Amino acid sequence: MDKLFESLKGVLKYQGVVIDNHVFRLHYKVTLPILVAFSLLVTSRQYIGDPISCISKDDIPTRVLDTFCWIHSTFSLENAWFKKVGLEVPYPGVDKYTPGDKRIYHAYYQWVCFVLFLQALLFYLPRYFWKCMESGKIKAMILDLNNPVLNEAKRETNLRLLVDYVMANFNHNDSYCGYYLVAEVMNAANVIGQMYLMDTFLGGAFSSYGTQVWKFSDWDWSLRYDPMIRVFPRLTKCTFHRYGSSGDVQRHDAMCILPINIINEKIYVFLWFWFVVLSVVSCIAVAYRILLYVSPDARMRSLKPRANLAREEHIEIVLNKCKVGDWFVIHMLAKNLQSVNFRDFMSNLSRQLEGKNYSDSSDA
Repeated sequence: MDKLFESLKGVLKYQGVVIDNHVFRLHYKVTLPILVAFSLLVTSRQYIGDPISCISKDDIPTRVLDTFCWIHSTFSLENAWFKKVGLEVPYPGVDKYTPGDKRIYHAYYQWVCFVLFLQALLFYLPRYFWKCMESGKIKAMILDLNNPVLNEAKRETNLRLLVDYVMANFNHNDSYCGYYLVAEVMNAANVIGQMYLMDTFLGGAFSSYGTQVWKFSDWDWSLRYDPMIRVFPRLTKCTFHRYGSSGDVQRHDAMCILPINIINEKIYVFLWFWFVVLSVVSCIAVAYRILLYVSPDARMRSLKPRANLAREEHIEIVLNKCKVGDWFVIHMLAKNLQSVNFRDFMSNLSRQLEGKNYSDSSDA
């Protein structure tokens, strides 16, 4: 398994500079690796063996039949889903085909690995957009002030540089903050859009997939079957046509076992619950971000826990004079700077905003 997930180490490695929040990281640090891991898993024969194995009493070579049924897809019969297993049918959805019966074709299992990988890429897009717009600004502003052990002369010099830079760009950071809001909206829109994508991909079955899994234990035992196997059947039918010895077209029916669907059904049950939780959390994050945009009091309450060593009067002076974009930059600095350094930064920034002289740390 170490080799299987080795490619995910770069995404999961610790980032020294924080430029987002926990909800944002759920998308590219948690969901993206999960989707890539699932995509690798369903393509790994080491763990699931052959994805399809077809059974036929005729003289068709097994490998040929397996390849044909995998490429051209298998099917189930609509009227065979609720018949009694062992008495009327050998398996839910599997029955003798007669002309006029409705077939349900199952071809999407061929595309699961590709769709999962595409979904993983889509989950990285908001992160990529934000990194492009952010352009390493916070990392450049930190100036080693996230280090608790720093030469005092260098610390004072870097604090002065940081305060001067913030003052020079004061009230010019609204677009920077706006890009982050756009990225958060992209996260929420992406996860909701992907739920619709998966619902379309699975023929409309994904929207109720999780609830059906919860409900199936209450079904009548004579008709009971796991609803996951209707979306990802483990046994299906396949029809193979070929020329006979006399030149006529012969039809051969086969039953195909799909071990791959044992993995697929578990993947999509997990994704259903995970995407529901993630979409709710992401929408709450967007609503909270909008609240911070419109409410100075909310911005004050959000910053105080991050600036636990800074004096309250210094925080109030700064936030009363800054716009939402400046608050966002200061909030990001609070996440990254060492607590004592952020305290001195807020002290000197408040003095600058009041027209006073720069002070050293002993005056803070």
